[in-house]
Amino acid sequence: MTDKDLHFYEPAKGHGLKHDPFNAIIAPRPIGWISSRDAKGHVNLAPYSFFNAFCYTPPIIGFSSTNWKDTVENIQQTREFVWNLATMDLAKHMNATAAHVAADVDEFKIAGLTAVPGKLVNVPRVAESPVAFECRLSDIIRLKGADGREADAWLTLGEVVAVHIDKAMIKDGTYQTADARPIVRAGRRGDYFEIRPENMFEMVRPD
Repeated sequence: MTDKDLHFYEPAKGHGLKHDPFNAIIAPRPIGWISSRDAKGHVNLAPYSFFNAFCYTPPIIGFSSTNWKDTVENIQQTREFVWNLATMDLAKHMNATAAHVAADVDEFKIAGLTAVPGKLVNVPRVAESPVAFECRLSDIIRLKGADGREADAWLTLGEVVAVHIDKAMIKDGTYQTADARPIVRAGRRGDYFEIRPENMFEMVRPD
């Protein structure tokens, strides 16, 4: 195999491109649409593009926040949060919740969304979203570089203690991932993909 013509760079020295390719390469990325509540009762709803699942038992999800934002502060205070699935139908609503507003401003109202109380946590979920995970805080970890230097970023991990799924997304006892038409983050400042049923394929592991 012949060597490809590679663009090589060391991140610490700059990428040399028009846009940083890092978060475009690690793509698509599921969206951490996180609702939280502070100790005074103020509700927050915000999307995070560094998000994923990390463990089956117990089920653990997590998101990374660049800078110490209201969401992380709220979760540190109350130790609870809810993840809401961002879908194509809710894309504009989700984007509206990315606005930088004061901590006491309710993003549910800004985005025209309905807040439904949690069953096990004192944090509302997005009623319009077909899936929501109620979570209790596992850990908040400040990220560090290979040299041990602390980054201005925090990884928040939570155990999923309750799950809400629209029954329309379940067929023959199986959750249909693409039927919800989730949106996922790509690169640059505003690139997304929509997951559609026709783009799915099955590949069984050899073992």
